[in-house]
Amino acid sequence: MNAKKKILIVGPSWVGDMVMAQSLFKLLKLQSPEMIIDVIAPEWSLPITERMPEVNNSINSLGKHNHLNLKAIFKIARELKTTAYDQAIILPRSLKSALIPWLANIPIRTGYRGEMRYGIINDIRAFNPNIQEQTVKRYAALGLKKTNKELSILYPKLDVSIRNCKRIFKEINVNTERKSIGILPGAEYGQAKKWPASYYSIVVKHYLSMEWNVFLMGSKKDQRDANAIINKTDFMDNDNLFDLTGKTALTDVVDVLSNMNIVLTNDSGLMHIAAAVDTPLVAVYGPTSPEFTPPLSERAITLRKRSGYSRIRVGDADGGYHSSLVKLKPDEVLLELENIYKKYL
Repeated sequence: MNAKKKILIVGPSWVGDMVMAQSLFKLLKLQSPEMIIDVIAPEWSLPITERMPEVNNSINSLGKHNHLNLKAIFKIARELKTTAYDQAIILPRSLKSALIPWLANIPIRTGYRGEMRYGIINDIRAFNPNIQEQTVKRYAALGLKKTNKELSILYPKLDVSIRNCKRIFKEINVNTERKSIGILPGAEYGQAKKWPASYYSIVVKHYLSMEWNVFLMGSKKDQRDANAIINKTDFMDNDNLFDLTGKTALTDVVDVLSNMNIVLTNDSGLMHIAAAVDTPLVAVYGPTSPEFTPPLSERAITLRKRSGYSRIRVGDADGGYHSSLVKLKPDEVLLELENIYKKYL
């Protein structure tokens, strides 16, 4: 690739997918260190790129998920024409995601087949059976030439701010001499991907009884899960229990998770953030698959009571939970948390 080549990446909508997309950015920079990489994506997944040193500029696509905002698309395309990008790499497979690079007259537009995008994407890639089994491989493969079949995955690694984390801990009065566990009870697609709140509460009580700091983290949508966990404990007013759901920016979450001793998480976007800051973690999986979207870290344990992968993420147990996650008992999870903590102590 040529030096100073300018590439526009049309990024994914979900936070976890954006973290995995960093493997593509790393691969591009490995091939051409002088390359300029800009990323365009919806505002809710874009902040995470601020912690990716490979990204030069982050651009808000202004569109709502699954809503075709033609006015915004034409406006952004006109603005991007002046940047004179050499290539666009479109990670989503939708028609909408390919429109801006096409309207901006970016000469090479790389992406997978999908939604009749012939012509709009002029560097069409077919899925390779060797990369289909993992999302991160699908993304990274778009950074290779068609003739290049060698694909090595570079794990995401997000920058962290120690100063920002100290600020947050000071504001909420955290005793930093205590050990800390992060609890990430949320997940997209509803209850089916979530470990039951009653199980999480047992883990929370266990670590509070050992005088650890316990941090519940997630977005505003996860506050209901956090409340359910807290309400099932006997430690609602414990000074070591911090409910940060819906109270932190995404970049703050990066910094706080980097300062945890261990993390317990569902298969979620924050799971991928925890992995990308190299915090030891235990991830519980239900209908989704750790083979398809694993935490990209050598310091991760995945737990699951079923096989295969399902796009139909519907809970079949009380409370909307998936039966396989109900079968995964707190004692099993506590054992693995202890194991991973001892391993990386």
